[in-house]
Parts: sequence; structure tokens; C-alpha cells
Amino acid sequence: MKTLGLIGGTSWYSTVEYYKLINEMVAAELGSQANPELIIYSINIEIMRSQDWDRINEKYLEVAKRLQAAGAEGILICANTPHKVFKYVQPRIDIPILHIASATGKEAAKHGLKTLGLLGNKPTMTLGYIPEVLEEEFGINTIIPEHGGSIAKSHYFISKELTRGEFTEKAKAFYLEQIRALKERGADGIILGCTELPILLEDVKADIPLLKTTDLHAQMAAEFILGE
Repeated sequence: MKTLGLIGGTSWYSTVEYYKLINEMVAAELGSQANPELIIYSINIEIMRSQDWDRINEKYLEVAKRLQAAGAEGILICANTPHKVFKYVQPRIDIPILHIASATGKEAAKHGLKTLGLLGNKPTMTLGYIPEVLEEEFGINTIIPEHGGSIAKSHYFISKELTRGEFTEKAKAFYLEQIRALKERGADGIILGCTELPILLEDVKADIPLLKTTDLHAQMAAEFILGE
């Protein structure tokens, strides 16, 4: 098995979920007697809340180099938003970063999805680094909530509640309404583009596919570890 470095902490709730899923997925292939070698570096979430992307880029590069030096053969960033650092960090290290949008696009393409609604915090929805990969690698179009108020409200729920471990019925109702609105505008699938959203919507059954980025990214990690 390959050794994988995990960059977590943004938030630690999603990092725990990643760790659990990767171990479960590897065990499903090899049996419960085996588990993967993982190196975890947990970053203080406050750096993400600063939105100082120069500082964030340098921090993720520093951590990626530490994981590489510690023996990691690949890197997984355990959250959606920090993938904005990918273009800065990847050319400066010698091991691959497994991109969350690539994992998502692979699943969408498998089901023939052409237009995906994207839900997440404001940077994830508006800065373009998820849609860019989906378009370049899979030819998939991405749409986001059309009202600025909805984007701000989503950002609030994620930054003030979900990443702090608060999962409320009010937040769930809001995201169900966003899913309905995006479907009406042509989305044939929805990206749950915050690693806490699948936790919030765990028991929800929608009439279009909900792409749980955490699960798909963890599956990509398991396949990398197993050399598939």
C-alpha cells in the first residue's frame, strides 16, 4: 500500500470523517486485519477564515513539503475550499495532490451528468477553482445559487455552524431549498461542496443525484493507496 498524507483541520469534523471513510474503504478491499499508513497534519482553521490566500498558499506548501519529507507518496486535502491552493502547491512538490473536483467529475461523468449545481461556502462557489477542473477534465458545466443573499447565507451556515459542529434543521431546510432551485435552473446533479454538507444531509433523499465530495474524495484516496 502507498502512504498518503492528509492535510486536515478545516474543519476537524470533516478530517475525522475522511480518516474513517478511508480506513473503511481500504478494509473493504483487504479485510479488517489491514489498515493504510496515513500521515495527518491538522491545520488551524483560523488560517482559512482569514481569506489571506498568499498566506494560505504558503502554509499549505509548507505542510505539503513536510508530509513529502515524512514519506507521503501522495497528498489529500480534507476539505473543498483549500483546493484553491492546488495550482500554487502542486508544481512545487514532487508527489501528486489528489484533487476533489477530479473525484467529483469522475462520478458525475459515470452517470452522464452535464450540469452540476455547486453548494458550499462563498469561496468554493464563487472563485472558480472547482468549476474549472470540471470543465477542463470532463466538459461539465457548473451553476451556483443566483442570488447573492443565498450565497451569503450558505457561507454563514458553513462558517458559523457546520464547521463548528452545529447541524440544525434550519440549515437543512435552507439547503433543500437551494437544491430545488438549482434543479429548476437545469442542474441534473448537485455537488455538496463542503465536507460538512453530507453530514448535515445524511438522511436526505433527493430526486437528483447528490454528489458527496467527501465520500468520492475518500474513494479516490483508497484507490490511490491500493494502487488502483
